[in-house]
Amino acid sequence: MTTSAALLNRKDLFLRASRGEALSRIPVWMMRQAGRYLPEYRAIRATRPFLEVCKTPDLAAEVSLQPFRLLGVDAIIVFSDILIPAEAMGLKIELGDAGPNLPDPVRTKSDVEKLKVFDPEIETGFLPETIRRIAREAGPTVPVLGFAAAPWTLACYMVEGRAREGFATVKSFLLHDPATFRQLLHRIAQATIPYLKAQIAAGASAVQLFDTWSGELSLHDYRDFALPATQEIISALSGSVPVIYYTKASNHLLPAVARSGANVLSVDWRVDLRELREQFGPRISIQGNVDPTVLLGPPNEIRRATKEAMAALGGVGHILNLGHGILQQTPVENAKLFIETGQQALLQEAKPAANWS
Repeated sequence: MTTSAALLNRKDLFLRASRGEALSRIPVWMMRQAGRYLPEYRAIRATRPFLEVCKTPDLAAEVSLQPFRLLGVDAIIVFSDILIPAEAMGLKIELGDAGPNLPDPVRTKSDVEKLKVFDPEIETGFLPETIRRIAREAGPTVPVLGFAAAPWTLACYMVEGRAREGFATVKSFLLHDPATFRQLLHRIAQATIPYLKAQIAAGASAVQLFDTWSGELSLHDYRDFALPATQEIISALSGSVPVIYYTKASNHLLPAVARSGANVLSVDWRVDLRELREQFGPRISIQGNVDPTVLLGPPNEIRRATKEAMAALGGVGHILNLGHGILQQTPVENAKLFIETGQQALLQEAKPAANWS
């Protein structure tokens, strides 16, 4: 299979990688690939607020498609925000230059009980509609990715009101009222399940759970609180599409993270990919994990780091990505070089296609 042939069916390639199969080449995309490093995105945002873009399918689809057209990424992740379900559950969200703010955080049992159950095709119907539009324009050979926050990470924002170092308020809640905190995580999981199912029904080929703040937890607390709620979501999806589970600063958690049920573990740049494969074998695919700051460096360093990440797993069960979202100040030509470097490396001939449609 030639590189050009592999580009013809990116979806098949992506599903092979998610299934842990040997690949003709490694599929590559970037977290936050639709965003502020692109002049085309900034032009739209110059006249439209962030949440308006998220909630307007024409705009959200256009922003989602920009990195596919400009960089040739192998997967299109829908443009949205992890706080959308929190808003649909009844919380006010303010998104500004200083980051997200939830002015009425969840701090008590009464607050938890007031959280609403919502219909994702009504309250958040703009998101599946955006996915339908992306899938129509990109065609059947390009994977569209949906996503949501994992329960622990969404709870961090819902309780703290914003990202805070150490997350003292949410940890205090967990320690002083563990039963209510588990109820909060369960409610988030129960809201997230239909939210992701709506994205899958709209045409998402895979979904990613972002657990960015999982590394703030001890192994004990992760196993007791965050992991069961994440498992609840993944189990409910019943293998309908591959599930990618991203955790950050989670080296101490990875044996537990591997029990989440996810098909693909997405890890940051602190994780040694060879050691991860040795620990878990081929049963779980791996996504990652070039340091996003590498894309601020010279071309030779971008090529080196990209090839090093690819060589670590030998082209089996690997989705090439960054270890976190692409940085705003990244030159577009550097992002393109990362994608092209990944796509130019041919590996061994692929095995038969994965059993995901």
